[in-house]
Amino acid sequence: MMNTKRVFFKNKNFKFGYYLRAFFREFSFLPWYRYKRKVLNRDLILSDQNFCAHLNYYNQLDHEQIIGSAGCRLKDLKRPDRGSVYYFDLKQYLRYFKGDLMIDMIPGDVVHVPETPAIVKSRPIRSGNNNAVLLNLDKVRHFNFINDEIAFRDKKNMLLGRATVYQEHRKAFFNLYFDHPMCDLGDVAKRNRDMRWFKPTMSISEHLHYKFILALEGNDVATNLKWIMSSNSIAVMPTPKFETWFMEGLLLPDVHYIHIRDDYSDLEEKLNYYISHPEKAEEIIVSAQ
Repeated sequence: MMNTKRVFFKNKNFKFGYYLRAFFREFSFLPWYRYKRKVLNRDLILSDQNFCAHLNYYNQLDHEQIIGSAGCRLKDLKRPDRGSVYYFDLKQYLRYFKGDLMIDMIPGDVVHVPETPAIVKSRPIRSGNNNAVLLNLDKVRHFNFINDEIAFRDKKNMLLGRATVYQEHRKAFFNLYFDHPMCDLGDVAKRNRDMRWFKPTMSISEHLHYKFILALEGNDVATNLKWIMSSNSIAVMPTPKFETWFMEGLLLPDVHYIHIRDDYSDLEEKLNYYISHPEKAEEIIVSAQ
């Protein structure tokens, strides 16, 4: 049992350590961070084009605007009963700023653009999304990067997919490919344990034995996309519709991931191509990493 648990939690962020650090930050000496912010501002090289490009991508507001009625002063921000990871991730940065400043943050899977500026974990990939300001929220779950020691050519010639399947687009994929010989798919939702698609959860380490890993978006982004792109396997997915701090909107099809149509009709064709051309697959892996 101990070995099984060790394998399952390998390649995952250490949540206890995350909460321990967040707890101690609550009692941090704030004047020190205000001073540190001045030093950081002095040392920032705003002529660095790559640095500025990232800033301007996350925050696309181009003029001063009023925070909405749901906003509050930084010093009045309270830890919620649920969704505390959003609060802790936000407080990690807010401690650098004066408490009288105003802020608005929308927790959870944000699939719309707010009417007034707000900090969000995710936003739609489209023009006119300026009010949705991205920050790396819920990072203990989403921002997980791994070390994969298995070479691409040593992995199974199959697509592996484990997900909770209740959105219509995920159901459509499972309807098409659940019984396909090139796919190993499973719905891991416990409420569906009596359904035909149900299979037990697999660890990240077990995923790494497959060349191709399904990265279908759920409510917003595909949570597994970050760690897949740090591995020697390849993410398989349609063009993403939502993005986070990871800047999914800048990913290029068949450069950073294997692109399939929105109706999934070309999946077998794309898998066979990259099985027959492993050098092309390895180019994607290098670009993704």
